[in-house]
Amino acid sequence: MTMQTSQQLPQTTQPPHDWLRHIRVAYVPGIQAPLLNQVAHGLLERFAELGHGVDEEPGDATDVIFTTAAFGEAVPWRQALLFTARRRFGLKKTPVIYTLVQATPAQFEQEIAYFERALAKAPRDPDDFQFDGLSPSAHRVLIEQGLRGGPILALQRRLQAQAKSIRVLLVVGEETPERVYHFDLVGAYPTSEAGEGFYTDMALRIVTTESTEEVTDHAVVGDVISAETWQGLSTPEAMRRAGQQLGERNFFTDMVRIEDLVHVPAVNDSVASQYSEGCFATWDPHIEALIATVTGSARPVDKGNIGDDDLAVIVGVRADGAGAQVREVEGKRNDPPSSEAVEMMDLDMPLPQVTHKTVAGVESQVPVVRSKLHGHRGVKAFNPELVEYVPLDPPYYHYLVSCATAAQARGIKAAFSRAECLNNPADPRHIAFTVLPGHGVVVLEKWQKGKAAFQSLWEAMDNEDLVIDPHVPQGPMRYEPVSDQRCELREE
Repeated sequence: MTMQTSQQLPQTTQPPHDWLRHIRVAYVPGIQAPLLNQVAHGLLERFAELGHGVDEEPGDATDVIFTTAAFGEAVPWRQALLFTARRRFGLKKTPVIYTLVQATPAQFEQEIAYFERALAKAPRDPDDFQFDGLSPSAHRVLIEQGLRGGPILALQRRLQAQAKSIRVLLVVGEETPERVYHFDLVGAYPTSEAGEGFYTDMALRIVTTESTEEVTDHAVVGDVISAETWQGLSTPEAMRRAGQQLGERNFFTDMVRIEDLVHVPAVNDSVASQYSEGCFATWDPHIEALIATVTGSARPVDKGNIGDDDLAVIVGVRADGAGAQVREVEGKRNDPPSSEAVEMMDLDMPLPQVTHKTVAGVESQVPVVRSKLHGHRGVKAFNPELVEYVPLDPPYYHYLVSCATAAQARGIKAAFSRAECLNNPADPRHIAFTVLPGHGVVVLEKWQKGKAAFQSLWEAMDNEDLVIDPHVPQGPMRYEPVSDQRCELREE
């Protein structure tokens, strides 16, 4: 159901997505805390005013359960709704759990300052990252995440592990809320600021997330590619080299393994045991397919050191859009492709093709985009003479979407369909990129004579024509020209 926004959203001026649906929510407090109850009930009232369903008790139609937890205290996994809601309420499936946690302004600033000091030490002391309810190895995750996204990301991972909840709403305030941070799996932390439209903003962010659907139901099609054909391709070796080159430039963030952060025996029934740190793919003219990295949610994959079993062959998108179409290769593991497989394949559809000539002189029609790179990074600056930035549609900067979803694939496809350098193959700019707030960057490379796959990208990084940065914007952003050869990030 598409939400009618003209009358339902009087307290917000930000454009919502046009594909939002109505959802059903319920509130099951874990602890009694005045401010958390205040926020929860204010949020439920706003959901009802926007036409959503509010259930007294979770049922099979409930999409979201809100609960509460104390700041800094570990919730036993046998009590966490992420693992017990289905059995506790006799549900056919587990609704998405959002856990509200309160920090006073002073407490929040104190925690951020603590992580700043701990992360600044050389060497860092693992004892600084030991907290109630976390695994002995949690310091590795907290340090890596803190270095990637700053103290708030280290705090986020700590609270998620202690609350036993992927989605945490950190309410900062004493007797009334000042702001709410929205934490998720990939490390986003956008905020809803107190004031007019506060609960509308919170509700719309949650509805946006719950209105998306994953597109990871991939289908095997066509004949198996023979081992002989696979061994004769140059693209797999190009992918291995690209992985090494990008890894040497620290593009890929370390994979987050749940067992390194918190010990939860039932984790495999509720959430993947790890999530991937990015993906990349390049076109192979011989088999007319994208050769891409496999998903990292099923098993750890070191993108900087890949082999044949870490590659998948994508030939299309399912007619219903629920996943990609893949071909298997004789003798390989044939694990599913990355969760961004649909995104990487589908973005070619509105763009032109070009004529490509191989070293042997064979000509073929190929997509204008040769290689695609997706990672949990940001772009600090770029050279507009060589690189084009393509913005997303406005709603994506206010109401964020995340990985493996049709919404993300749709937004990326729409953005790149407007790229001047892609629609005009003769445009001298060989690189285009967009940034998904709260998530990361997608960078595309055109064919360039004499260059290996991804070579234009890693050379642009070396020359600072494309400056990759650990910081990912969390909302509205733009790039402002500061010289003829420099555009720099400005967050609004």
